[in-house]
This record gives sequence, C-alpha cells and structure tokens, in this order.
Amino acid sequence: MKDNNKKALTLKTLNKSNVWDLQESDIFRILETGEKDADIKDNIRHYMDIIKSAFEIEEIKIDRPEIINKYEARGFKIGTIRIDDSQRVKVGIKKRPILRVTDLTYENIRHISAAKLMEVIDRNFGGGWDSLSQSIQDIIQSGFDISTTTLPKDRLHKPGGMYEKKVADGFDVLEIPKGAWIEAIFAKLKPEVEKPHVTVDNDKDDDFNNEENEDEDLPEIDDNYNDDDDDDAFDDDKLTEESYRTTIEEDPADLDLTADDVADEEDEY
Repeated sequence: MKDNNKKALTLKTLNKSNVWDLQESDIFRILETGEKDADIKDNIRHYMDIIKSAFEIEEIKIDRPEIINKYEARGFKIGTIRIDDSQRVKVGIKKRPILRVTDLTYENIRHISAAKLMEVIDRNFGGGWDSLSQSIQDIIQSGFDISTTTLPKDRLHKPGGMYEKKVADGFDVLEIPKGAWIEAIFAKLKPEVEKPHVTVDNDKDDDFNNEENEDEDLPEIDDNYNDDDDDDAFDDDKLTEESYRTTIEEDPADLDLTADDVADEEDEY
C-alpha cells in the first residue's frame, strides 16, 4: 500500500487485513491520534485486538537502558501508549514475522510479495507444493496465481517452454530438486478486484411483492442442463501447459493436441 494510503488509516478504519500494511511507527501514531476520541477510548480493547493480530506488543515494566537495548535487539520499536484512562505505559511493538507457511492467513497473504512467498514455501522442508496442506494452499491461492511443473533438470529451462513463458509474464519461481527432476512452483500476486456494489430498488421490490402481480406470467427459462450437446462445448484446442501437472519426461509443449489427431484416435476404436 502506498504511503498516502497508510496515512489515511485510523483506528476506526483499521481491520485485520489492512493492519498488515502498517509499520511499528504507524501504530504509535494512530494510537496517539485516537487518544482524544471518546468513542475510541470506550473500545480501545477492540482496536488493540486488531493491532495484536499483526503486531507483538510487550509492556516494558523495567525501564532501564540495558532492558530497552534487549528489546531493540529483538526488533521491537519502543514508545509509549495509553490504555483506558490509566497513565501512559512504555511498550515495545514489533510486526509479526511471516517465516513459515503456518504464519500465512487470509488477512496477510496479499501483503507479502511473490518473492517472500517463495522463501516461506522453501522453508517448508523442501517438500514442494503437494507437501502443503489443502488449507494452506487455499490461503495462498486466494492471493496468488500458482502454477507447478515437474521436469528433468535438462528440460526445465528449454527455450520457449513453460519456465521461460512464466518468468516473462512476471511470475516468481521456486525450483525444488527432486533427484534427477526439478519441481518448479510459479507465483504471481493476483490483481485486486473491487467487489460490485449491489443496489436494491425498493419501489421495484414493492411492485414485485404486490398481490396484484401474483398472477403475472413469469418468463420461461430454457433448461439445457441435461442436453447432450453440452459435451460438444469442450474445446480441446484450449488445453494449455498450465492445465495439467507435468509428470512425464516429455515436455507438454511438444505435444500436438489438435482436433484432427483426436478424431483419428477415435476412428481407431
């Protein structure tokens, strides 16, 4: 998120997703700004819970230089905050690190880069994509486009192949050796899509629910669910290298899946 967007955030607009855009200094700033707001004072515990979902906060009970130095060595930023109507207290605040796949959540997944994601996956014992639980895969794919392929070492970087195309398209890649083969995991942050705002016309709703309209004929909807022609809509020409996982020695890019070839194979039967 850009700096001007971070400055626009206040405690009242903070949630468990955008809080990951902030840094320690931002937390001290918005807490100080909110001290004069009576509504915030009454709900400070709620806002602190949101902050603690992304930041570690530790009260410094012994305010001595050697103690402060230890906190700073651990990455904490030191400052003072006010909780409830009590006096200000000195605390250390540090953003929670994302080091393991278990640190990934739906709230923070869009707040890391693809390169950072590759580092996190690589720390998962080098097991590759299939070593991740389904829940972790779902979290990752909520924020990133993911593709994988497993090929022999000498085939992975073949000119014009999947690896070259993905890198050219802006994907980060993680290569995981598996004997004489290599699994390549490609990741690219998904663009943010704004959710459409649905407006309801109350006047139309009233007309629809009016008893005078109960007998009106509704338009018929064709039911093509069981039509046999649905199967014909599948287009073999649309199969791409990303549509399947490469598990054979042949490069999928060398396969010729044309409609004529498929027809010839069917004639043989």
